[in-house]
Amino acid sequence: MPTHSRSRTRRRTRTLLYGLLLGLLLGGAGLLPATAAHAADNGTWGVFPTPAAGAAMTDRAYFFHQGTAGSTLSDSVTIVNSSDKELTFQVFATDAVNTPAGGAFALLPVETKPKDVGAWIALAPETAGTVTVPAKGRKDIPFSVKVPADATPGDHVGGIVALGTAVEGVQREGKVQVGVKRSVGARLYFRVPGPVTAGLSVEDVRVIRSAPLLPWVENARATVSYALVNRGNVVVEPKVGVSAEGLFGRTVLDRPARELKLTLLPGQRIELTEPWPDAPQSDRVTVKVTAGAAAHPDLVSVSGTDFVAVPWPAVGLLLVLAGAGATVWLLRRRRRAAGEQPQSVPDLARTH
Repeated sequence: MPTHSRSRTRRRTRTLLYGLLLGLLLGGAGLLPATAAHAADNGTWGVFPTPAAGAAMTDRAYFFHQGTAGSTLSDSVTIVNSSDKELTFQVFATDAVNTPAGGAFALLPVETKPKDVGAWIALAPETAGTVTVPAKGRKDIPFSVKVPADATPGDHVGGIVALGTAVEGVQREGKVQVGVKRSVGARLYFRVPGPVTAGLSVEDVRVIRSAPLLPWVENARATVSYALVNRGNVVVEPKVGVSAEGLFGRTVLDRPARELKLTLLPGQRIELTEPWPDAPQSDRVTVKVTAGAAAHPDLVSVSGTDFVAVPWPAVGLLLVLAGAGATVWLLRRRRRAAGEQPQSVPDLARTH
């Protein structure tokens, strides 16, 4: 086979998706309780902390550990194959992030080298290649976590991922067909004891409006966008409220704080939006976004922005109509002026 043909084949079988692992919000503060967690399972295979003898497989859905800098601890991860055929996986440890848009929990793909807790995890030597799990079977894989001596206090979040080696679909990237693989991973929350600080900041509040052509006949729409930044060293489960005041302090929007159903990891920044389907059509408005966390009552951040609501499409239409009317009036005036004949003045004879 020609070299360029082999290269094209490799590109087509390259993994496109390494399965960003989206999760639901977990309740509580500090190290999050496993009772609020949900197991990592895609219906074909699952990845779980190895249960104790006699315990249910989902007894521990996620890993929750604590260790001082320089310490080492051990645990085990289990891959469960629910299918009728054996499956082969690439197993790896990695770091967790929030997706920039929306803030969903995600584990980094295999080609991205971990820099935090994912780099502290050493899997059993058998995972150096691939791991095969028999049909309707399971595979337990021991691992250790060695905390660096200079590890910073606070929460460090990652996970252990089982990436299926089978190409399960094909997706186009421009002119190249790319093979799609699936992955499932179990989260790992690790707390290094020491000074911990919860930090949350609301930034870059913006409003984008869309005014109807006929004001007050249809609603004006707007979108409030803002960023949340975790500037502390522990995970935060934010709740956000949005309010707005018009002229003379009139309340034009009042949405009480609500849980966002996401876990914001230390150092992460996410972009969120808030739809406003009945925004003011003619007003001067001050919008405020207030963020906090139920587990940290003193943690409050407020940011806002001002905008002037003007029904620009209607104003533009009125200006066009006014301009057209003025043009017609001017043309008519000129025509009347051109049609009028100047009156002659008689020349009186001079008498001597």
